Order: sequence, then C-alpha cells, then structure tokens
Amino acid sequence: MTTLSFKMPGRGFVIGLPFAWLVVFFLLPFLILLYISFVDMGNDISPFKPIWDSETGVLKLKYENYWSIFRAGDGGGLFQTIYIEAYLRSIWYALCTAVLCLLIGYPFSYFIARSAPSVRPALLMMVMLPFWTSFLLRVYAWKGILADQGVINQVLLALGLIDEPVLMLYTNVSMLVGMTYVYLPFMVLPLYANLVKMDFRLLEAAYDLGTTPFKAFWLVTVPLSKAGIVAGFMLVFIPSVGEFVIPSLLGGPENIMIGRVVWDEMFTSNNWPRASALAVIMIGLIVIPLAIYYHYTGDAAEARA
Repeated sequence: MTTLSFKMPGRGFVIGLPFAWLVVFFLLPFLILLYISFVDMGNDISPFKPIWDSETGVLKLKYENYWSIFRAGDGGGLFQTIYIEAYLRSIWYALCTAVLCLLIGYPFSYFIARSAPSVRPALLMMVMLPFWTSFLLRVYAWKGILADQGVINQVLLALGLIDEPVLMLYTNVSMLVGMTYVYLPFMVLPLYANLVKMDFRLLEAAYDLGTTPFKAFWLVTVPLSKAGIVAGFMLVFIPSVGEFVIPSLLGGPENIMIGRVVWDEMFTSNNWPRASALAVIMIGLIVIPLAIYYHYTGDAAEARA
C-alpha cells in the first residue's frame, strides 16, 4: 500500500512569498521609476529610451532631471523651487493630519479597548464601515458638507448664528478635515490592536499607589502603546505625503502638494523623467528615515534583551 506524504511549506517558502510580492510590486516599479528619472526624452513621446550608448559603452544619464528640482530657473537660487515648496507643504500637511488622527483616534481606540468584549466587534465595524464606500464618494460628500450652500452653512444660517455663508471649502481647514476623516481608521486600528493587549491591572496598581488618572495614563498607558502610536502615525503620514485626490477636490489653488505636482509633470507637461525623479525623491524622503528609525529601534530592542 502506497502512502502519500505531504510536506508543510518550509520557512523559506513562508519568508520568500512576501519578499517576492515586495520585489514584484514595489522594487520592480521603483527600478522602472529610477530608470526613467535618468532618461533624456528630448522631443520624443516615449520615456523608455536607452540610457546605454552601445557605441561608446557609456551610460547617458541625465542628472538635470534631479538638479532642476533643487535649482530655480533663470539664475534662481538653490532650494527655492516650486518642487521644494511642494515637498515641504506635503510633509507639513501630512504631519498635521497624523497628529489630528492621533488626537482623535487615541481616545476612540482606548474606549474600544476598554469596552465589553461583546460590544467591540460592533465598534470596530463602525471604524471599518467607511471602507465599504468609494473613496471618491466620501471626499465628494465633504464638498457637499463644507460648501457655501452646504449642510453646515445651512444649519448655521437657519439658527441665526451667521448672516452669510462661511468660507470653508477650498481652504487649509477643508483639506485637513478631509485627510483626517479618510485616514483616521489607519490610526485607530493599530492603536486598538496594541491597547486591547494591555494589562489594565497596571492602571489599578498605579491608582492604589496614589497616582492620579491622568498621570497613570501618561506614565503607564502611553508608554505601553508606543508601538501602536508609531505604527498608526506611519500608516497615516506615509500616504498623506503623496495624497493627490483630497488636495485637488478640497484644497485651494495655493495648497499644491507634491502628488499634484507629479501628476502635472507627467500628464500635463509630459515630462516623465522629471516626474519620476520627483517620485524617487519622495520615496527616499519616506523610506530612508523609516529604515534609520527601525535600525536603531531594533538595536535598542536587542540591547534590552
């Protein structure tokens, strides 16, 4: 009698599968972007031109695609370009969005974690419910809420609190409101996953030692939820830096972020090399600090172990 034996997937398969995913869907597109960023398109339409001169055996790399990002034209100074302004503006709005999501999401995550186990699934469903609706529909809904003839202005006018509509749409406030609303679940979920595993008897012990509730929260809960805070902050900050849809629909003309600049360079100006260079720099601004942070936090964890 012949028996068939099945081997469980080995460690190499389990580790190799996500690495293959990253290579195909992250590393390969990034290498294509990096390649295009050094291409000299000239008057051609296609950005996929060779950068290797087969006759001379020399790489024909156009560094001007990167240099023009940092140098203003017509004799302008260094680091005084619209691209640098867009980078700084994007980082600032992403930081503001991440901080707002943290201030709003932390109490909500803490409330879910402290709720009865029978209620938590319903509360988590409320957090994930917006994902069941189209991203564009949710952003357009805020246009209807914040417009001059929108819900908020109509209610304020009906109550007699204002005499004329308040300008809320196409401002910094409307853009931050939209970005905070969209990315709030990305802050709540990792915070909840971290807080729900916390031993709340530590808070009771702190109360028994005479600590005030706020001091116990600051000295016990916040340090123990540091991993969730960092994870949520990164999950909100990283996509917010390159956000394109929300600034276009809710932001004003002065709130041009780097995502919109990359779009204009690629599809309006048809300058794919410069758009690719902008994207490569943006990825570097995000990935390099993350790698440094996780390197030092990993070393610190090993030292404590």
